[in-house]
Amino acid sequence: MTTQISALLTPAPSTAFERGTITRRAVRPDDVLIKIAYAGICHSDIHNARDEWAPGMYPMVPGHEIAGIVTEIGKNVTKFKVGDRVGVGCFVDSCGQCEPCRTGEEQFCDQGAVMTYNSKDYDGEITYGGYSTHIVVKQDYVLHIPEAIAFETAAPLLCAGITTYSPLRHWKTGPGMNVAVIGMGGLGHMAVQYAHAMGAHVTIISQTRSKEDDGRHFGANDYRATSEEGTLKALRGTFDLIINTV
Repeated sequence: MTTQISALLTPAPSTAFERGTITRRAVRPDDVLIKIAYAGICHSDIHNARDEWAPGMYPMVPGHEIAGIVTEIGKNVTKFKVGDRVGVGCFVDSCGQCEPCRTGEEQFCDQGAVMTYNSKDYDGEITYGGYSTHIVVKQDYVLHIPEAIAFETAAPLLCAGITTYSPLRHWKTGPGMNVAVIGMGGLGHMAVQYAHAMGAHVTIISQTRSKEDDGRHFGANDYRATSEEGTLKALRGTFDLIINTV
């Protein structure tokens, strides 16, 4: 049986958000029902709500940085139990059979990963995101959140966090590496913290020095401003890895 739940939705690209109700599917054998505590606001939510990216499906309920508590599980669920602290990121399903899915890269699913919102699932139903009270997700697309991390801190890690952690991990960032982070915004400040924690020497490259204090507070060893003549020429050939968040 489907369930009607409360959500913040936008009826059209030019309208403000309003309170309304959406339909969530009944919990299937491999599903978990999550009571949402926090959902981050990613700029892609704004782009989608304004119909600036893929064609928007309205009413739209954005939100793909979701943190909350499991309140119900399907009969085949083994990875979670009621009461677990969990998170949901950018997509909520994939075919599970193609080569990318079998090798742990479901985001490249040959059939197309099902996005958390503004997407159609394999039954043809529109997906709705985390600007709501609850969400139903297959267990394979849900993550555990440790007790030590507050929900409001964890939520942005489901998008901004993984976006910068993934390349740093892929290129085996560690002691002895010189890493540059271009841009000190929502993504950049995450990359700086990760690279610092991994033991790398971290340099921030930004337009001005207005964010230098913040950058060094987050762990940067060096800070360079492109508005200062000769900055890029002086840095040529000095980095093992550049994370460009612009």
